[in-house]
Amino acid sequence: MITEFGWSDALRTAFAPFEAQGCIPARVTAQHRGLWRLITDGGELNGRLTGRFTSAAAPGEHPVVGDWLAATLEGSPPEAHIHALLPRRTLFARRAAGDRGGAQNVAANVDVAFLVAALNADLNLRRLERYLVATRDSGAEPVIVLTKADLLDDPDAAAAEVVAIAGGAAVVALSAKTGVGLSALAAWLQPGVTVALLGSSGAGKSTLLNALAGTALMDTGDIRESDARGRHTTTHRELFRLPSGALLVDTPGMRELGLLAVDDALDASFDDVTALMGMCRFSNCTHGAEPGCAIQDAIADKTLSGDRWQAYLKLQRELAFAARKDDPAIEATERAKWKQIHKGQRAKYKHRARNQEE
Repeated sequence: MITEFGWSDALRTAFAPFEAQGCIPARVTAQHRGLWRLITDGGELNGRLTGRFTSAAAPGEHPVVGDWLAATLEGSPPEAHIHALLPRRTLFARRAAGDRGGAQNVAANVDVAFLVAALNADLNLRRLERYLVATRDSGAEPVIVLTKADLLDDPDAAAAEVVAIAGGAAVVALSAKTGVGLSALAAWLQPGVTVALLGSSGAGKSTLLNALAGTALMDTGDIRESDARGRHTTTHRELFRLPSGALLVDTPGMRELGLLAVDDALDASFDDVTALMGMCRFSNCTHGAEPGCAIQDAIADKTLSGDRWQAYLKLQRELAFAARKDDPAIEATERAKWKQIHKGQRAKYKHRARNQEE
């Protein structure tokens, strides 16, 4: 049965040491507080972490939906005792909201991420840029899925705006309600391929899941007329097997997506911006008022939008701040740099004051 849920030769090799210890492989299909729903060769069952796993696991090493595990079966009816986590191929994570910081893992071993956004008043290009950066950083392939195309007379025009910021990612416009455009997703929904549905509440993720499954697997809800935003209908992450053999992870809507990404993921998502940077007259161009700045020239002739440039700068600052927060060495270097700058500024002001007194 686990072969239908993505079990592979690479996983079999990684699992060999645990097989020698009497463990069986299992994949997480749902996650609740202190309890995991697992799929094994013997079927579905509940699983709990062993005390040794709980005490030895580092932050971020607790299982999430999509993870592969080594487990043993105990009791009657049997319950799985989770002993170890197999290496992850990909991991979609976000920075936890609030002052806690740190990473919040969302789904593991995802091959493709459907970034779902509705073609209504809540369509937000800046939010999609965030999802693109996070997805590329996870190792999964991003595909932007624009739902509720039946609400627009010309969905292609709206889709064109999204294509412009997609950084080469595929963009598919469809209507889960009417079925128009659904067939375009078949290229990614192949047997054994794990696809995650990511997006904000009201984007139509659960409706899309039900349409692809051909049955009502998840509840759906109406959006608010005041702001075209939805209410949470998915309350937990869960992995489903579709009739095509593809595996689909439905996730609750995310209002905030704090980034944990590296610069490479940012640059890949803003390839139009980084290409322009290489065309500036000066290699150390700050993209401000220097002559021959390709960024400022592109903004002036409207081949690059000012909003797109400001979005790049904002995400770049956010990633730099996250790196300093997570790495004490980087933070100490940054503090030392600014301490020296402030020291120089104070010396300059003192020198100026003395000259004025003379």
